[in-house]
Amino acid sequence: MDFSWSDEQLAFKNRVIQFAQKNLNGDMVERDYHGKFSWENWKKCAEFGIQGMCMPEDYSGSPALDIMTAVLAMEALGYGCEDNGLTLGLNAQMWTVQILLQQFGTDDQKQRYLPRLCRGEWIGVHALSEPNAGSDVYSLKTHAQKCDGGYMLNGSKKFVTCAPICDLALVFATIDPSLGKWGVTAFLVERTAAGFSTGPVKEKMGLRTVPFGEIFFEDCFVPEEDRLGPEGAGFSFSHSSLEYDRCFNLASELGTMERQLEKTVEYAKAREQYGQPIGKFQSVSNRVADMKLRLETARLLLYKVAWLKERGQPAMLEAALLKLYLSECFVASGLDAVRIHGGNGYLTEYGVERDLRDAIGGVIYAGTSDIQRNIIARSLGL
Repeated sequence: MDFSWSDEQLAFKNRVIQFAQKNLNGDMVERDYHGKFSWENWKKCAEFGIQGMCMPEDYSGSPALDIMTAVLAMEALGYGCEDNGLTLGLNAQMWTVQILLQQFGTDDQKQRYLPRLCRGEWIGVHALSEPNAGSDVYSLKTHAQKCDGGYMLNGSKKFVTCAPICDLALVFATIDPSLGKWGVTAFLVERTAAGFSTGPVKEKMGLRTVPFGEIFFEDCFVPEEDRLGPEGAGFSFSHSSLEYDRCFNLASELGTMERQLEKTVEYAKAREQYGQPIGKFQSVSNRVADMKLRLETARLLLYKVAWLKERGQPAMLEAALLKLYLSECFVASGLDAVRIHGGNGYLTEYGVERDLRDAIGGVIYAGTSDIQRNIIARSLGL
């Protein structure tokens, strides 16, 4: 594996960082406090080409990037953009909705939806989790009853990123509960469909600038041409998207960890106590060293998963290792950053506590840390 980068890739990374720093960080404290999603920044990202970066030119308007370059770009976005909620929302659409549409959708489905998603005109969501189907996600109860010309959906989804503001939902429902995971089928459902509704924005600990919520289906008719792939393919689709989702979303978290480390080192050099910078105290410098170690080891796991996906190879074990390790590292480094900043780190205006709050969500969404350990153990034959 060669993880060296070309001059062109590094130049693109720098352009992403500069774009994010210039355009995406305004009123961050205020937006976080009020839980305000920025449509303006979402559209700016689309104009720059973020949402379309790995999509075919026919739908995005520009040549598609390879997987490794896209991972580097999302890492750069996390470094330059202080809005972790925005980066989560972008990654959720790009790697759990768009990638599945591009890989498994019909030409008609791609033409109807991908251009609007890439241009930032629409927001697409991945609707899988339910009130009683979280970690045991394939025990879902949302039912798709075959009817004349399509399917009738009934049920609900929970913890859906961007649900309250979505235009399109990729919905996973069972056509027959007795089939278990092999009955899970994917459907493309527009917000305007009769019987489709969303709940209010759920207030949460972190990632406040991206809305979470519920989706409800009450005799919601979905035409057969809006089924994604064959009946029963939803299980394999969701597994495929999770590998991409964990890789790219964690790339943005890695970028945030690098920015966090740099900010912490600067503070440790500038802040003085007892006549010297606090970074000279071993208890502080050791924490900084731990932050650096987490960053660099997590980066290797990230690049390995991206390398595997670029070659079309399965990466379930490696993605689980990455998800477990990097998300836990983000929390640990966030806590170290707060401790090093001391009282200032506890204040909202410094932004250090916000990164810690945002990091905690990472050990839950896209599969909890405990579930990742189960996947790893099963992969080892246990």
